[in-house]
Amino acid sequence: QVRLVESGGGLVQAGGSLRLSCAASGRTFSNYLMGWFRQTPGKEREFVASIRPIFGYTAYADSVKGRFTISRENAKNAVYLQMNSLKPEDTAVYYCAADPQVVGSYYYWGQGTQVTVSS
Repeated sequence: QVRLVESGGGLVQAGGSLRLSCAASGRTFSNYLMGWFRQTPGKEREFVASIRPIFGYTAYADSVKGRFTISRENAKNAVYLQMNSLKPEDTAVYYCAADPQVVGSYYYWGQGTQVTVSS
């Protein structure tokens, strides 16, 4: 069982920054594919960013490339999402997700943290 707890959401003005954190349980966290997703009411949950284990290769949605950075700190069982140059359309509930099998199928999810960007 893997438990994920997000933090760091809040209200920020357009152009501002936030850093989301995700604390994970699990003895083999360093082997997990980790991802961030987001969802707004009435819309499907969408991929934001991911980071692979071992070498830390990253991937981003086109909408956040150049503005968001995903990173991980295996010693702390943590993954982060640094969000810069935030836009009102980034407003969503952000979820942390874990894929222990590293096959792109996220099995474990956090409860989400709200990010609101005002114009």
